[in-house]
Amino acid sequence: MSELALRAEKADAADELAGVRDRFVLDTVSDHAAGAAGVYLDGNSLGALPAHVPGRVEDVVRRQWGELRIRSWDESGWWTAPERIGDRIAPLVGAAAGQIVVGDSTSVNVFKALVGAVRLAGEGRDEILVDATTFPTDGYIAESAARLTGCVLRPVTPAGVPDALGDRTAAVLLNHVDYRTGRLHDLPALTAAIHAAGAVAVWDLCHSAGALPVGLDEHGVDLAVGCTYKYLNGGPGSPAYLYVRRELQDLFDSPLPGWNSHAEPFGMSPSYAPAPGAVRGRVGTPDILSMLALEAALDVWEGVRIEAVRAKSLALTDFFLECVEAYLPAGRVDCLTPVAHEERGSQIALRCADAGDVMKRLIERGVVGDFRHPDVLRFGFTPLYVGFADVERAARVLGEVVDGS
Repeated sequence: MSELALRAEKADAADELAGVRDRFVLDTVSDHAAGAAGVYLDGNSLGALPAHVPGRVEDVVRRQWGELRIRSWDESGWWTAPERIGDRIAPLVGAAAGQIVVGDSTSVNVFKALVGAVRLAGEGRDEILVDATTFPTDGYIAESAARLTGCVLRPVTPAGVPDALGDRTAAVLLNHVDYRTGRLHDLPALTAAIHAAGAVAVWDLCHSAGALPVGLDEHGVDLAVGCTYKYLNGGPGSPAYLYVRRELQDLFDSPLPGWNSHAEPFGMSPSYAPAPGAVRGRVGTPDILSMLALEAALDVWEGVRIEAVRAKSLALTDFFLECVEAYLPAGRVDCLTPVAHEERGSQIALRCADAGDVMKRLIERGVVGDFRHPDVLRFGFTPLYVGFADVERAARVLGEVVDGS
């Protein structure tokens, strides 16, 4: 056994989160060469399945829907699920209860938040700044929101935001972690700069929630959105969420008012009156099956501290980079992810000339990451179920693949 493999074994034995791994159904694809269990490093795209979720979903389908039917809106708590599940996500992003509502997709929630942010900013502010490196959909939504609100859209890098802010800036939409490189942006400092300019801060937490502390309340974030199928393990297409800071809730004017966000949803009034609190972020009927699967998935966080998750994430990514340096020929890959802990999310992105073919061969060997056009290998590290032996093996197999072994 190599020195790195021995270190991985010792680190796994000392890992306070090691037992959480048993709460998941993990990839059993074998390494055809070594016969080892697979390594899943794509939780930053789709989290692994919590082992107890299928049974909970079966109960929702067979009993709550099949037997109770319409009674489940009250008796099974379907109607209050968006706020109840939002309150369970809240501690993972540093928010008090009553500020997060679950439902709709990330894209729909970005639209609600960004248009709502412009309306919060008020008259005289007709400019939206958007992260120039953002996930494409955020940019598309921002462009549409700018047209709808009569604003000018200015793409800027997160680092360029402080200099780009002005007295015309209404809202700024930023990603907490860059989806390609894994770079972690400075949410506290950027939020403070946005507020100093009199603008509204909107953060996309898709690649940070469940992987590291966010501190929405602590840092005074105005609005935030995020998905739940990555580090929160809610399942494919699981509903996203919208955070509205408590002090802004009575002022938040959603561009998508629906009967579910009405103050009297069953009054069927022809005129709209928004509900108080985060409920006004709802639109239509909740997507109950996927929402309750998400609620079940969140049980894996019982007894887990997000600070411990962050500490393990940094240790895993540090160790992966060390193993890559040891196992790969010099210059074969370039790391796009910052080395500094304060600038790193929970993924490592490596630039590799033949990245698409390399990833295909890695997956054939049981190491699952993903490929981003044109030349990026992405590896996501989910501390709840990824261990140090997984990391060592993934880097070793990567070395064998790029070396043609």
